[in-house]
This record gives sequence, structure tokens and C-alpha cells, in this order.
Amino acid sequence: MKLVFNLPHMLRLKAMMQPWEAAVTGADQTRMAKCADRWGYDMIAVPEHFIIPNDHVELSGPHYLQSTVAQAYLAGATERIMLNSCITVLPLQHPIVLAKALATADWMSSGRMMVTFGVGWLEREFELLGVPFRERGRIADEYLAAIVELWTSESPRFHGRYVSFEDVAFEPKPLQKPHLPIWIGGDADAALRRAARYASGWWSFLTPPEKIAERVDFIRSQPEYDGRPFDVVHGLGTNRVGEGHTVQDAPDATPGMSAGEIVDRLSRLAQQGVTVSAVPLPPVSGVDEYLDYAQWVIEEIKPQLPQ
Repeated sequence: MKLVFNLPHMLRLKAMMQPWEAAVTGADQTRMAKCADRWGYDMIAVPEHFIIPNDHVELSGPHYLQSTVAQAYLAGATERIMLNSCITVLPLQHPIVLAKALATADWMSSGRMMVTFGVGWLEREFELLGVPFRERGRIADEYLAAIVELWTSESPRFHGRYVSFEDVAFEPKPLQKPHLPIWIGGDADAALRRAARYASGWWSFLTPPEKIAERVDFIRSQPEYDGRPFDVVHGLGTNRVGEGHTVQDAPDATPGMSAGEIVDRLSRLAQQGVTVSAVPLPPVSGVDEYLDYAQWVIEEIKPQLPQ
């Protein structure tokens, strides 16, 4: 099983945040990313929102990065770790600009970029950015098709309702072939069908752990799924977050579990088909204590996980 390094202060989510995280700086994050890279973590993933309405701040917090910018920065600060998002809100970004940003970062990082696309859920954010919320699924499907066309075709050509282009050149292409890995985040049937068509991974959020295998079977049953290798992501702390970032009681996802408890829970996720996970941030007092804990997870936990 691959492990995501939880980089503190990527957001301030009430359901998951530890009190010490708010003091973590960008310089601290850079130091932590270098440690995660050196120790053998597999991935860092960056959450994204552009603007948070005041009535959502209590649960969601005000602090989010632009995922592609942060991924590119972290790629420049590291050497081997993969940089993903969780998630990039696809309908809120022009697909040509986003395709260019991700391809640039992949090319310059020697092929270490990934992206997890989602359609978003915060309606007011869409209103503030002038994007029709009720059309976000159709927009995402069209944008995905256009992005893949730009990344893979020597003579990109696309005609849709929301974006069109022809007689254009687009370089650099992503270094990874056929393109950098695309994952899909979300739990609705539409998201899973999108994953079957376009993705090499699914990032579950609201799906209970005991239902993951059933949902993976749904993805694999879709006519668009061609048998390609497919990752499934579910972090141990994920089920502490409910719809709309509400706080959920999740006794199996509490911070500070023993090594045996962590291995047991990760092994149960693996039985559901999960191939990538993360350990919740622990109740420590600061960056150095967290780094000690993160190193302990790699040295003591990872060797015991299913390979």
C-alpha cells in the first residue's frame, strides 16, 4: 500500500485539523516535504478551493492553496515523491490554461505530477466565479476530454459547448505517457463513471470503508473501463468529514492510534481494494514532533502493510 504524506496546514478543516497546524508556515511545509521525500512517502496531495463564503468558514476554514501552483512548488523542492491534488476543482478552471499548467509542471519535474479532478460541491463558490453550478458535471466531462486531447494529440482539435479549438499547437506535452495520471474524486455514480472512462484512480470521500469494494466493482463494470491498472484512495481520517465538511463521529479514524491499530485499519482498507491511504495527523505540539511521528509511520507501519 502506498502512503500519502499529510502536509499540515493545507487547509483548516474543523473535522480534521489539529490545533498546532495553524502556525505551520510555507517554509515549514517545504522542510516537511523534503523529509517525506527522503523517507520514502509515495505522494503529497494538495486540497483546493478558490474562495470560501463566510457561512462555510466555521466548518471548511478559509485557508486553501491553488493545487497546481502548490504541486509545482513542492515538485521543485523535492526529488522523487509524486505530487497530486485532492482535489482540483475542474469546472472552475479553463481547460487550456489548466492543461498547460499541469503539463508544464510534469515536464519540469521529470514526470512527477498527478491530478485528482472533482466537480466541486460549494455552490456559492461557483456563483462567485461565474460558473453554472448545475452544469458542473457536463462542464467537467467536456473539460476532461479537451485536456486529454491537448496532452496526447500532435494536432489537437476539439469542439464542444464550453470549449473549442483547432489548428493549434500545444507543447510541452506531459513527460509521462500517454499523459500524467488522472484520478477522479467523488462518490456519486457520475463521478465513478467519469473515473471508469478517464482515470487510473478513484479518491473516495463520503463512501464508508465497508462499501468501497462495491463501488470499485461498479467502476470496473462500466463499458468505458478497459482493464487498466487502477488505484483506490481512502485516508484513515476521511470518514471524520461528512457532506459539506460537517464533523462526523468515526471511532476507527481517530488520531494517535497505536501501530497495531493503524496496521489493522489499513489492512482492512486493503481488503476493500484500497491501494493508497494516509494516517491522520497526530495530537502533537508542533512540526518537529510531527516529523518524528511521520518517520515512525514509515519505519514501523509501512513495512507491515500489504504490498
